[in-house]
Amino acid sequence: MSDAPELYQKRAQRDANIAKEKKKNLLATKKINREKRRTMVSNARKYEKEYNELERQQIRFARIAKKNGTFYVPAEPKLLLVIRIRGINGLAPKVRKVLRLFRLLQINNGVFIKVNRATMNMLRVIEPYVTYGYPNLKTVKEMVYKRGYGKVHGQRIAITDNSVIDNCLGKDGIMCVEDLVHEIFTVGPNFKKASNFLWPFKLNNPTGGWVKKGNHFVEGGDYGNREEGINTLVRKMN
Repeated sequence: MSDAPELYQKRAQRDANIAKEKKKNLLATKKINREKRRTMVSNARKYEKEYNELERQQIRFARIAKKNGTFYVPAEPKLLLVIRIRGINGLAPKVRKVLRLFRLLQINNGVFIKVNRATMNMLRVIEPYVTYGYPNLKTVKEMVYKRGYGKVHGQRIAITDNSVIDNCLGKDGIMCVEDLVHEIFTVGPNFKKASNFLWPFKLNNPTGGWVKKGNHFVEGGDYGNREEGINTLVRKMN
């Protein structure tokens, strides 16, 4: 090596420095990924504990109310699942605009939205064209795991691993599917970002077909608020 020309020595030194830097970066990346995996596992356990405690709390309150001869009224739901059930025929401009705002561009598209006065007012405008209700944890999990696609640089990308989520929402503390499910289900502080990251779900027609799209759900039809009944519908469409 000492007899080699100076140019070869410089190249060899450069290659050695590059290899050393690559190894250093690789070790640093492995360490970061290892810490992220620990955080993900820890968060998943914490969320499971939180969900179980919430369920036990509701059962406990219901039992106390029954014992006292009263009724337990759960807190108002904060999350809605809205599914479009009708096409574009005879759409008024205002209805078309609201459907676009909700990103419900096709029949059987579904989105999660936060319950507030503004969204409820908009839902009234498009009610004959959608059905909606209060999804439970099982429904949110099934939809994200089975039909979850993320919006990455304007493209529809399947959520095949946690890196898809981490690259887009990691800065907001949402690094994996369990973080995403928790943020949606609890309507957390970053709900809007999490919801916008999820591409509108593409569901199938329900098993056995629709009953009557032109009638409200309470009249034996399909459109409108079906409250907890939305979970049964999603099982037929997922």
